[in-house]
Amino acid sequence: MKAMILAAGRGERMRPLTDDRPKPLLEVGGRSLLAWHLMALARAGIEEVVINLSWQGAKIPAALGDGSAFGLRIRYSDEGPVALETGGGIFRALPMLGPQPFLLVNGDVWCDYDFARAPRLDAEALAALVLVPNPSQHPRGDFGLARRPSTAVSAPTGSHDVIDAPDVTPRYTYSGIGVYRAEFFDGCIDGRFPLLPLLQRAAAAGRLRGELHQGAWSDVGTPQRLRELDDRLGSAAVG
Repeated sequence: MKAMILAAGRGERMRPLTDDRPKPLLEVGGRSLLAWHLMALARAGIEEVVINLSWQGAKIPAALGDGSAFGLRIRYSDEGPVALETGGGIFRALPMLGPQPFLLVNGDVWCDYDFARAPRLDAEALAALVLVPNPSQHPRGDFGLARRPSTAVSAPTGSHDVIDAPDVTPRYTYSGIGVYRAEFFDGCIDGRFPLLPLLQRAAAAGRLRGELHQGAWSDVGTPQRLRELDDRLGSAAVG
């Protein structure tokens, strides 16, 4: 399986820290957010990673090179000066990711999720999301989960249907980690567009799966949350 890390966003809420660098190059525990992800992907047996670029994008390959320092091969999808949003960025990179399902990771989150146990897709699924308990800054969550029927063909153990309906409780937050098929983007055209409408489309068609991760996860969306995560990890994490 290949992986893609989303790293093209401007990171407005992190300013001034992101005025001179991409947000995923910010450091916690002595390593950049990107380095944490790359190390975890390598441990999981991932060999090839695509990273999209836009804001201050040249600084990412300058920092990471071809990925050999992490035991990986990195390819870069350069979107130019205007990022294509999440959906458009993934769609642009599909030729690099190939026809098989791929792992997607937001570059501006930190987690202890084991990528080796990333969700498997059953025959009908277009994507499978890793959800997490709602953080304080997002108490309403994004999606609900419903247990898959026991008769479902080749449904992975622990797989649930993702439900996009406000009356389904409890609701959980999309972690920024998921497995996707290229077919998830059928009908899209090259350009800027968000991911959420496509997730809603797949959920409405009964073709979106999910699982709940109860471990550590942080959306590094503000300087305060960056400092808090850095304090939790500490420089002792490096070694």
